[in-house]
Amino acid sequence: MRCVGKRTIVSLLCAALLAPALGQTAEAADYPSHPIRLVVPYAPGGGADAVARIVAKKVGESIGQAIVIDNKGGAGAIVGTEIVAKAEPDGYTLLLGQSGPISINPAVYKSLPYDPVKDFAPVTMTTSYPYILVVNADLPAKTLQEFVALARSKPGTMNYGSTGVGAANHLVAELFNSKAGLKMTHIPYRGTALAVADLVAGQLTMVFGDPVSVLPHIKSGKLRALAVTTQQRSPVAPDVPTVAESGYPGFDAIAWHGILAPARTPPAIVDRLSQEIAKALNDPETKALLANQAMQPVGNSPADFAAFIQKDIATWKAVAQAAHVTVE
Repeated sequence: MRCVGKRTIVSLLCAALLAPALGQTAEAADYPSHPIRLVVPYAPGGGADAVARIVAKKVGESIGQAIVIDNKGGAGAIVGTEIVAKAEPDGYTLLLGQSGPISINPAVYKSLPYDPVKDFAPVTMTTSYPYILVVNADLPAKTLQEFVALARSKPGTMNYGSTGVGAANHLVAELFNSKAGLKMTHIPYRGTALAVADLVAGQLTMVFGDPVSVLPHIKSGKLRALAVTTQQRSPVAPDVPTVAESGYPGFDAIAWHGILAPARTPPAIVDRLSQEIAKALNDPETKALLANQAMQPVGNSPADFAAFIQKDIATWKAVAQAAHVTVE
């Protein structure tokens, strides 16, 4: 019987410990060897779809493999998000995530077929944009302070529209109402366009809208922008003050898109993707295309993106619980 020395045992142990890391390094070196599928959990034509196509084209050119967009809309973006949560963690199926399915859904749905933290490996936030608090131009309120004073003087008579119960701009409005001490009636719609149309027609008092939907009406003079929800003023509406500077310090609510991979995707592949996407977001052509969509490029690290998601989920869970907002 052959004896094995201590040095041999240590060497074997070291080899066993190093094997997974070496395997991941080799896997990342060969990655990608074929096209990548990027699932967008929305129908073609919206903001998420636009971001996905802009980023996918530039990154695909850099890595030498096509990134194929796969639109899987339905059920509040749950369908497409679940597909990626259960996909093989090899870097060839990715998600164009958004604040709705990742941060908001866990706050308003009693159960989901995915866990936004445990089932995904965040790669990078691609873009962000503010919500813009808009009112009909005929409303006698020129500033946010004047709007709050007007709403307080008529409790229960004013309303606000959203894209549905539990939608992102519904919770943003609930957050603002709680901070400002307002009581307004919620009117849910099946889409931003319908809510904005009623606001223009004078059927609604207020909407927290996305820039693409409301900026044309602001420029035409039909709507008035009172505030943006980000902590800093936004390049898409630089003359519009923030909610925070208008009397509500610390108010911060952003909409975002980002790339996520299935959990257990090798860290080396996640890092490679993060670096490639950040490079694409810094490209002047990409920046111009995203600016046309009223979005700002981000490109943060996987660790920073993961920390942001956890904080975002906690924020909207607290808002939903306080406002008793649930979706069956």
